[in-house]
Amino acid sequence: MNGASEERLIAYENARLLDPASGYDGPGALIVAGGRISDMGPDAVPPRGAERVDCGGLALCPGLVDMRVFTGEPGAEHKETFATVSAAAVAGGVTTLIVMPDTDPAIDDAAILEFVSRRARASAQVNILPMAALTKGVAGAEMTEIGLLQAAGAVGFTDGHRAIADAGLMRRLLAYASTFDALIAPYAEDASLASGVMNESEMSARLGLPGTPAAAETLTLERDLTLAGMEGARYHASQITCAASLNAVAAARAAGVDVTCAASINHLVLNELDVGDYRTFLRMNPPLRGEADRLALVEGVASGALDIIVSSHDPQPPENKRLPFAEATPGAAGVETLLAAALTLHHEGAVPLLGLLAALTCNPARRLGLEAGRLAPGAPADFALIDLDAPFVVKPSELSSQSQNTPFEGRLMQGRVMRTICGGETIFERRPA
Repeated sequence: MNGASEERLIAYENARLLDPASGYDGPGALIVAGGRISDMGPDAVPPRGAERVDCGGLALCPGLVDMRVFTGEPGAEHKETFATVSAAAVAGGVTTLIVMPDTDPAIDDAAILEFVSRRARASAQVNILPMAALTKGVAGAEMTEIGLLQAAGAVGFTDGHRAIADAGLMRRLLAYASTFDALIAPYAEDASLASGVMNESEMSARLGLPGTPAAAETLTLERDLTLAGMEGARYHASQITCAASLNAVAAARAAGVDVTCAASINHLVLNELDVGDYRTFLRMNPPLRGEADRLALVEGVASGALDIIVSSHDPQPPENKRLPFAEATPGAAGVETLLAAALTLHHEGAVPLLGLLAALTCNPARRLGLEAGRLAPGAPADFALIDLDAPFVVKPSELSSQSQNTPFEGRLMQGRVMRTICGGETIFERRPA
């Protein structure tokens, strides 16, 4: 920011302030000075000379922190670039994106990580922070230099879509990471069981599609949690999809393991029945599960047992999706619809609003050690102004993502981001319909 913008004072008045970190939900104003929040609450008074923005009673909450985002940059820019994923993010109230390292080349050494970080800063409107690879080339064979990568700016470590099959290697990774207090966020899946293209169930049999059982996830997760406890490592289950995995996390926590877990919004709102007549936009890894598992995850968000909600944004170009279901590439665009889809759980009465927002803002920020995700004096001025009740129909042609394969096509949602502010600057403002 230049000197002029650092001195800029802006007062957002007449807002419903929602801060899940403190539990505050009430009317008030929020004052921005120099790219940070200087004051907020019912007694906040705009300084003399401040620009004044009337929020019209709309909700003002921290910008979302999306902890699992796949982009095509570098190496597959035809899928998504930092610029296009950033445009999708601002339209959805997301101000921090955590990008995965299974790119081309993989983010597996400090030089590549620094290159990706510079490239993101040059083209993105939001904060883009990389996770680094657990293994070289995300090949699951040789450890990366976790200490050097963390010093270069990696906020965590994962192999993205690829699980670590070798238990001995996973133990060494956890032991090594624990010496740096680094966060390990693997993908849990037993590849020998995960040969299907949707959830293994009566539905998959009816459709004639090979299925992957939920046990493929839970078995690997239980192994990892046992090893994390042995090595005293910080472990994050990057994406769980079933009740058994949620129970495994709860048992590990009770045993003293430092563990958090996330679920994608897709697995919280959709289930295997949505695959319907072989809809390839619903082809995902891990696959959509049955309704009982979906409800267990939703209850996990409501109770706090499930810490974080992610978009698992993984856009695919049309040629990867216009294929028979079993041949289509897994993945769906999700950053722009993350908040609106999540608000479905609030409007249905399944999850309290502040608890839902916590899973999207302060919880991921806290796990990653970021300042973001809260409304408080001194915090970054990253927030969104939202009309919680505004209805709209999801239309792929109106999405900002370069690849528009949304699983929510044609779905009626409630909750639209009207303005997104990052670093104190308005980077998105929705025009009146």
